Amino acid sequence: MSQTPDSSTFGPLLETRVADAWVDYNGHMNDAEYARVFSLAIEALMERIGLDVAGRAEHGYTLYTLETHLCYRQQAHRSEALVVDLTLLDHDAKRLHVFFTLRNADGDPLATSEQMLMGIDVASGRPGPFPEPVAAVIETLPPAGDEWPSAAGRRIGIVRR
Repeated sequence: MSQTPDSSTFGPLLETRVADAWVDYNGHMNDAEYARVFSLAIEALMERIGLDVAGRAEHGYTLYTLETHLCYRQQAHRSEALVVDLTLLDHDAKRLHVFFTLRNADGDPLATSEQMLMGIDVASGRPGPFPEPVAAVIETLPPAGDEWPSAAGRRIGIVRR
């Protein structure tokens, strides 16, 4: 299983590149592929907190995604380097409220994804509290603190003036 991260040196959660298959007829990364990258970031998060393949088997525990709010900022292009950072907005005994920021090599934000993740006891198929070793690592994730990212907590709607 993964080692406990130090929140001051957490670093990028995921590093990847825009795959050829992710590029659409407009010449940039298809909107669905942004969701794929954030899904890969959840897998990377699971590895970091001790829910990799071995951890899931040991604890009989996994994460499900309950809700996602994805905001597109800029286009990503074929073979472009991508980095995903994590901010922990909130958590309780069995849920994580996380905020992912997808950036290019220059650090420009390309997209964000705010997500609510639920811890699931695999045997029962029901929500359950994080196993103690996982909960301990969650406490070390980089917190938002008092100032959430500006795109966090947004709702969709047409502003009428």
